[in-house]
Amino acid sequence: MSGLYIHLPFCASRCIYCGFYSTTLPTLQTRYTDALCHEMDLRRHYLDGCGHALQTIYLGGGTPSQLSLDNLSRLFLYINKEYPYLTHVQEMEITMECNPDDLTPTYVEGLRKLPVNRISLGIQTFSDSRLQLLHRRHTAQEAKEAVSRLQQAGFRNISIDLMFGFPEETVEEWHEDVRTAIELGVNHISAYSLMYEEGTALWKMRQEGKIKETDEEVSLAMYNLLMKEMSAAGFEHYEISNFALPGFRSRHNSSYWHQIPYIGIGAAAHSFDIKSRQWNIADIMRYMTSIEGGTIPCEREEIDERTRYNDLVTTALRTSEGLELKQLPPLYHDYLLKTAKPWIVDRKMEVKNGRARITRGGIFVSDDIMSDLMYV
Repeated sequence: MSGLYIHLPFCASRCIYCGFYSTTLPTLQTRYTDALCHEMDLRRHYLDGCGHALQTIYLGGGTPSQLSLDNLSRLFLYINKEYPYLTHVQEMEITMECNPDDLTPTYVEGLRKLPVNRISLGIQTFSDSRLQLLHRRHTAQEAKEAVSRLQQAGFRNISIDLMFGFPEETVEEWHEDVRTAIELGVNHISAYSLMYEEGTALWKMRQEGKIKETDEEVSLAMYNLLMKEMSAAGFEHYEISNFALPGFRSRHNSSYWHQIPYIGIGAAAHSFDIKSRQWNIADIMRYMTSIEGGTIPCEREEIDERTRYNDLVTTALRTSEGLELKQLPPLYHDYLLKTAKPWIVDRKMEVKNGRARITRGGIFVSDDIMSDLMYV
């Protein structure tokens, strides 16, 4: 299989933690949608040599739910023109990221008329005070109502994003967020520690001493609690930050972790065809102007054996399946086993049935493990 990712960078406002490329200029939506369609024309043969049929579509951002229903409908018509999917749409996973406050009854009704069959909802927390800190536009009640509205409309595959490790957040408060998420009856939960990315407003607030980062021991306690509660509720912990009920893993995101080809359309979007990766310019005006002139504004990196090995270490080892050793050339196979030995002795890693995995006890130091295993 292969995937199609479309980047929709529009946001009504910027959250203080977000490092993804976005714009708050909604007047560009129609022109940008035209550019996306034109780029699909330009990239129609990108995966011809990969031998993979399109099986997943993912609309990410930004905030894709800021795009009008008319532009979304036009976009899906064009996707089907370039990558026909309607004949087997029931076999596909078609995800759209949404913000709770965008999901009005009218908008949800419009989404049901589109091929979208999976919603990824950016809730982050059920605490109104922490939502205000992040500059999120929705309230906790609106988040719950959005999930209910989607379920009532017939969406059966719903994922929500949560964050933990807020300044001054307690383990008990995080426990309440986890319990609330489970009680909503969603199929998938992605949970991330609050990150302080350089250049974001949140990073600046920490630098200026306005907020204090959560203690590492508290963050670890929160993550331990998360794993315990997810397991008790029947969720599979299939990637470091992702939990799914059986049959509801994110197939699109899994393609990134298992080196499956994908096409990225839009400003700042990435593409991967096994042999190389490409990334479009993160500038909406320059992107549109270039596409309108018939040129894809991207950079390209060829993937040699060392790069491929390092990519596998930092992606496959994030998953519960781990890294299949037979994928590696002899040099890198031997290097990994030699370098991993101290972690295996310490029971932070294991090698079993031809796969190297990070154990549950190693998850807390997974970044250190992957850093050690890199071939430099």
